[in-house]
Amino acid sequence: MAQIVCSELTLGYEKKIISTGISFEVSAGDYLCIVGENGSGKTTLMKALLRLVPTMGGSIETSDGISHGDIGYLPQQTEAQKDFPASVEEVVLSGCIGRRGFLPIYTKADKIRAHNNMRRLGIDGLQKLPYRELSGGQQQRVLLARALCAADKLLLLDEPVSGLDPSAAAEMYKTIEELNRKDGITVIMISHDIGAALKYATHILHVGYTPKFFGTKEDYLKSGAYADSYRGEEKE
Repeated sequence: MAQIVCSELTLGYEKKIISTGISFEVSAGDYLCIVGENGSGKTTLMKALLRLVPTMGGSIETSDGISHGDIGYLPQQTEAQKDFPASVEEVVLSGCIGRRGFLPIYTKADKIRAHNNMRRLGIDGLQKLPYRELSGGQQQRVLLARALCAADKLLLLDEPVSGLDPSAAAEMYKTIEELNRKDGITVIMISHDIGAALKYATHILHVGYTPKFFGTKEDYLKSGAYADSYRGEEKE
């Protein structure tokens, strides 16, 4: 059964249409990579899935026991956020806020959840360090642990390796793959890296292309969308 079904979405802002005719579905255990040119609506689509921005048309439906509280989100970091004045533990714990409702303090269960996720991502030894002093790769692991505190069924990741060196990026991709393959967490990831998308994903959604493509990565390799993307990468 599908966890998310999107039908004929129209995306945009301030009455300006960015993309139309986006249809796809995501089932439990899928690893969907969203690819496309800059400005094609990838981040807007992810925000629409999170109900952070409205769509201009079409529908987004969730099922298979998925609610808004079951979705963890790792957005792109701004420079200001990289300098956030808090400890690693405080940042990870903040992912539990949505689970607490109106409780004024973190519960014992929240703290256990945070520590388990820090251990899961190999950052439990960093918990008392200032977040701003970490490397880019360590900061992304902290934010991923925070997203896992928010939800452990479905992760939405917006360019999770952006700005990382090749070694840190490879480690992040490996970690995300393990969360998907071993822990069964559904992953929806925006990526500009077609090679990584094809290595790790089960499905591809290409939004910056006409006609838009959605399907398995095997079918994507045979598509005109992939052929055009490949030629574009050759020119860079």
